[in-house]
Amino acid sequence: MKLGAYLGYWGVGMGGRDLLSTVQEAEALGYDSVWTAEAYGSDAATVLAYVAAGTERIGLGSAIFQMPARSPAMTAMTAASIDQLSGGRMLLGIGPSGPQVAEGWHGQRFARQLQRTREYVAVVRMALARERLEFHGETIELPLPDGPGKPLKLMIAPAQHQIPIYLAAIGPKNTALAGEIADGWIPTLFSPEHVGEFSERLEEGAARGGRSLDGFDIAPVVNSYVSDDLERARDLMRPGLALYVGGMGSRDQNFYNRVVQRYGFEAEARQIQDLYLDGKKDEAAAAVPTRLIDTVTLSGPPEAIRERLAAYREAGVGTLMVAPMAFTTVERSEQLRAVAELAEE
Repeated sequence: MKLGAYLGYWGVGMGGRDLLSTVQEAEALGYDSVWTAEAYGSDAATVLAYVAAGTERIGLGSAIFQMPARSPAMTAMTAASIDQLSGGRMLLGIGPSGPQVAEGWHGQRFARQLQRTREYVAVVRMALARERLEFHGETIELPLPDGPGKPLKLMIAPAQHQIPIYLAAIGPKNTALAGEIADGWIPTLFSPEHVGEFSERLEEGAARGGRSLDGFDIAPVVNSYVSDDLERARDLMRPGLALYVGGMGSRDQNFYNRVVQRYGFEAEARQIQDLYLDGKKDEAAAAVPTRLIDTVTLSGPPEAIRERLAAYREAGVGTLMVAPMAFTTVERSEQLRAVAELAEE
């Protein structure tokens, strides 16, 4: 199992120099990759290009590029550019984002996501292979009919023969789609104990695509904090879990709430959401059950983290994206080091 350093959103408590020093430390510690996110603040591509200039070997992953923010051709252009600039280190994670961001920020309808994702990935692959873009799908039409457009091909080639494409997915159908068309899968709130359900969906998708999952990379994002003070470590996890389970989306459309319910926390998930959406964020955080924290995070003393790392490894995780719940450069580096040392034992 390889380790990835997950940076989250740049600019939220981390400046440029802090970011680069953290990534350089991760590279020195032997982390295989570094991943950055975007929502409606910093974009992931600029951060990856900045990091590329200050590193030598570490993989550069987007987790994720938002599909509603870019045409598939623009995603291919960006990925190819970063891949060339970095000497072939790009890892392309993409996903649909959510309805509030897609429609409220990007002005793109959040609809037909399965078909949209399928066609989006197909066009990205065509572009990266430097094929002329002629595509007639249900959600994407290239060139547009009855106009001056003509099929074009990417002017530059990626450094890699094939840039790996990861899909961020939580729901059963989207997870199956990742198994069908992607090179890797980025789940959030991943539980090693429930990997059987996920594996079934991935295998279902692979069978539909007539392919094997050999080499397929399961790459969950996992919040982490190594400390002998177990309660403090758990408490650091509570606000983030409350945000995702309670406030990431609407009452009727929160993918993270649904996945926690599938883990057996139906009543707790509803309570957290009710509190969060009523503006009681502290109470929502306090309502996050410790069993859920222990299921989906790496939090607690070294011996507990060592056991959880083994559980992720046994669940077939290929890349564990470690997201330290730390708020200074020094502490982030300490946390990355702690997990790296435990993973080697």
